[in-house]
Amino acid sequence: MTGINSLVYTRQAARCSSILLKMIQKLALFQKTYDFVVWLYYLLNRLPRGHRPILGSHIHNLALSILINIIQANKKLPGEERTQLQEEISIDLDSLRILLRLVKDLKLMSIKQYVYAIEKHNEIARMHKSWINSV
Repeated sequence: MTGINSLVYTRQAARCSSILLKMIQKLALFQKTYDFVVWLYYLLNRLPRGHRPILGSHIHNLALSILINIIQANKKLPGEERTQLQEEISIDLDSLRILLRLVKDLKLMSIKQYVYAIEKHNEIARMHKSWINSV
């Protein structure tokens, strides 16, 4: 290929690679969040019985809401609906962080578990922020 055909092909390849990169980032965000939800599930099942129905279920619902909103936002075309879902994800991530801290402060999880949870939470929050900025 030479000339104009080569230029058109190069632009199309660059656009496809940009779209592919965004899809991979979204997939990575989903996978990290999914793995975190699974880890939280096992942690929450170990909470004392008196804390499971209130604190445990609230954390579990928030984590599932984040996961479901990521799926829904990924399916939406860029626009107001996606932006609204991304804002809900941000709010849920902030709420989850506070509830994880509460679980730690109530000594319902070890410091090691808390550090792991916050590291995973921060990684997901960074990926989410990157996703918002890329759209």
